[in-house]
Amino acid sequence: MIEHAAVAEVAVVPSPDPIRLAVPKAYVALAPGHEPTAEVAESILRHCRDGLAAYKRIRRPEFYELPRTISGKIRRVELRKRENEIHAADGGQTSASTEYADTDFPDLKG
Repeated sequence: MIEHAAVAEVAVVPSPDPIRLAVPKAYVALAPGHEPTAEVAESILRHCRDGLAAYKRIRRPEFYELPRTISGKIRRVELRKRENEIHAADGGQTSASTEYADTDFPDLKG
């Protein structure tokens, strides 16, 4: 995923899912000059689909500013906590305005 031109940084955490219990979700910091649109999300998902095995694929990308420690490391614990808070009540449905799911793009199937 980091090899995609629009991606500057990425952190992957589990996201609650009503069917699979959890799916991989990527928090993506975009490279300069790229906007957080559905087209960019579809392009990133297509890139992952072309280059990764099915079990490694990201199911939900979200464009988000990555939280950091003082030393500059990504705080994945905060991202996991955010996922549990966001999706605990909604049963795993996408709810953030910059979050997309692979099911949002029917052209990716097949």
